[in-house]
Amino acid sequence: MTQKLFYTLVVLCCSWGTHSVKAQTDIDAIMMGKRQLCIGPMYSYTSWNNYWEGTLKRSNENLGTVSAQMFSIMGNYGITDKLNFLFGVPYIKTKASAGTLHSMQGVQDLNLFLKWMPIEKEIGKGTFSVYTIGGISFPLTNYVADFLPLSIGLRSKTASARLMLDYQVGNIFITASGTYVGRDNITIDRNSYYTTQLILSNEVEMPNATSFNFRAGWRSDKLIAEAVLNKWTTLGGFDISRNNMPFPSNRMNATTLGFNFKYVLTANHALSLTGGFNTAIAGRNMGQGTMYNGGIFYVLDFVKTKKNGTQQQPEKID
Repeated sequence: MTQKLFYTLVVLCCSWGTHSVKAQTDIDAIMMGKRQLCIGPMYSYTSWNNYWEGTLKRSNENLGTVSAQMFSIMGNYGITDKLNFLFGVPYIKTKASAGTLHSMQGVQDLNLFLKWMPIEKEIGKGTFSVYTIGGISFPLTNYVADFLPLSIGLRSKTASARLMLDYQVGNIFITASGTYVGRDNITIDRNSYYTTQLILSNEVEMPNATSFNFRAGWRSDKLIAEAVLNKWTTLGGFDISRNNMPFPSNRMNATTLGFNFKYVLTANHALSLTGGFNTAIAGRNMGQGTMYNGGIFYVLDFVKTKKNGTQQQPEKID
């Protein structure tokens, strides 16, 4: 599995482990209003029984079906209308339906993002917006990274930078973004390992990565429905050797296709449901996973100013 954040509806939940999924996220063109906090729990389930060993697609009876569940708390706070702070903390459980590898579970990584919208202007019949997003993640526990495919993460500190463009005409929108992810080296519980050569060290050099995301669909004040294509590419690493276990610094590439929705339940736009799925359509050294997710989120408005004798209501999504 690769790490990104918050993970992201994310970050790519079809690798050896799980990626974080999101409601109001670092990878969509939605902003919270000033001093509003959108927060809530989210659950996702990912499973696969076929995987790519290098470019060879195969199954393994010693693993059966590998699955991962993620329980998380995620939030987005509006520092201003154009600057948001996002966070997420996932708890992950993994297991294999066959073989002798034991399941693993625990708190994974804290994910933190700042999301800024410097440009929003009318062009033609629609609105064009530019976003820049910076993020970091780091492990909250000393979980085992060198136990793929059942590790809950890679235990690498990461830093990411993203540029995102959005154009909306009426309720129809299209969004495109590109991300660069830098990953810190990790240490493992052995003093030697083999990549394409013998390494006499417990330090593993982690390759950096890029991600390109495209989404399009319907966006209104009550409903968002979108198709999403994501391509994750590891910039380096090596292939799994025949019949061997995956390793944290493997080259892990994945292309996923999916669908997300968000539906506002209340008239004041405070309570909403989210859900979606995605599936891997191409990969390298990855599980061919399918992920389903759902969550419920509530908007808390900390604006104390009253207008016309009533408290200001949470900002609607255009």
